[in-house]
Amino acid sequence: MTPSSKNPPGFELRLGGLHVKLQRVPGWLVALVTTAGWAAGTWWAQR
Repeated sequence: MTPSSKNPPGFELRLGGLHVKLQRVPGWLVALVTTAGWAAGTWWAQR
């Protein structure tokens, strides 16, 4: 076990052969996901 693997990742995604680990989620990514979620919610509510 390496020293960097002692801390659990901040985000981990496993889909079949795809395995993504992020130690720290960037602020711009959080903002992008939040904005997209609000836009989709607004669009859905106005249908």
